[in-house]
Amino acid sequence: MRICVIGSGYVGLVTGSCFADLGNDVICVDNDKSKVAALKKGTIPIYEPGLKELVKRNVKEGRLSFTGSLQDAVKKSEIIFVCVPTPPRDNGDADLTYVETVSKEIALSLSSYKLIVEKSTVPVNTGEWVERTINVHNKRKIEFDVASNPEFLKEGSAIKDFMNPDRIVIGVKSKRAADILTKLYKPLKAPIVVTDIKSAEIIKHASNSFLATKISFINSIANICEKVGADVVDVARGMGLDKRISKDFLSAGIGFGGSCFPKDLAAFVHIAEKIGYDFGILKEVQKVNDHQKRSVIKRIEELLWNLPKKTVGVLGLSFKPGTDDLREAPSLEIIEMLKTEGVYVKAFDPVAMGKAKKTLGEGVKFCKDAYEAAKESDCLLIVTEWNEFKKLDFKRIKKLMRQPIIVDGRNIYDPAQMKRLGFKYVGIGRG
Repeated sequence: MRICVIGSGYVGLVTGSCFADLGNDVICVDNDKSKVAALKKGTIPIYEPGLKELVKRNVKEGRLSFTGSLQDAVKKSEIIFVCVPTPPRDNGDADLTYVETVSKEIALSLSSYKLIVEKSTVPVNTGEWVERTINVHNKRKIEFDVASNPEFLKEGSAIKDFMNPDRIVIGVKSKRAADILTKLYKPLKAPIVVTDIKSAEIIKHASNSFLATKISFINSIANICEKVGADVVDVARGMGLDKRISKDFLSAGIGFGGSCFPKDLAAFVHIAEKIGYDFGILKEVQKVNDHQKRSVIKRIEELLWNLPKKTVGVLGLSFKPGTDDLREAPSLEIIEMLKTEGVYVKAFDPVAMGKAKKTLGEGVKFCKDAYEAAKESDCLLIVTEWNEFKKLDFKRIKKLMRQPIIVDGRNIYDPAQMKRLGFKYVGIGRG
């Protein structure tokens, strides 16, 4: 099939590349001329394992191309996927300015039937607004359909998630649209859930909000475990073996971040408020997540007595391993709080250093590796659970540090082993 993907960020670039790898002809559109030029040269603007190779292969084989002309791409395509940003407004609502702008441009570019598909995460009723906007500007009354096809990609494993999905959700109004999308996704051999557009839009927000709720729930359990001397890792294992619960997203830590969970939670709360429902559960999820980030500062202070003029080495800056994404990353807020307390911060991340230098500004020393971050530090704080941090030479780490103190914000180490090595070790909910 001939596909146009509007937006070449995390979702758009992965979506377009994967569709091309399935044998479709894909044109990725972006209004950032420098990004388009870079992509044409093979430069990938984001870090995602396997993406560079995927893009290179499909460009070489002629199935994937990049352009700044939305009009040209729309005319050449049968299906148009809208993958533009929907950033949060100050009140938590999603900013749909980009969606509206693209809808107008699509309408002005229509010359034959097109299926316009929402891929961006959008509030319920957005499909109606997209259809209404296109109708207003569709002066030649060209036939079209609007559909919702939410993405469920995890940064760090996005290609695998696309090619091996748990399910594919398709929200449509017509059989024609359902048939087109069903045919498109047939090679993936995954369960396809066909619904109305509003249900599909809600499925996305509901899914992310539920996963965030699981994280905040286990973090609340971790706080209880600390007070009574229990171990949240054992508690989570005992819970997770129940098939009704499962072990996924039951890892206690310093809170979630990223481009999805915080934004989608806020948007879903705001959606509920607009229709007169107080989504109190999700408000508590947000409170717990904020508390986790603040509480790690208290842990460090309890271990160091006074924070001013102390040095803390921070390992991990991206919001999760496998990505360089710093959007809503817990590290940013934690580092700013440490700086406010007069702490000298040294930081290292395997892939996010470039972006972090632009985001964090002054007051942070960016190190070449974990050992430099540990050198002369009074405390080592684990923020992101990169695999390489699990394999450090702790005898060397101990010799380098001013005080052998580790605050493990992701519970990646065994407390007993750390104590045997001579560290004062504090995890999250480890008793």
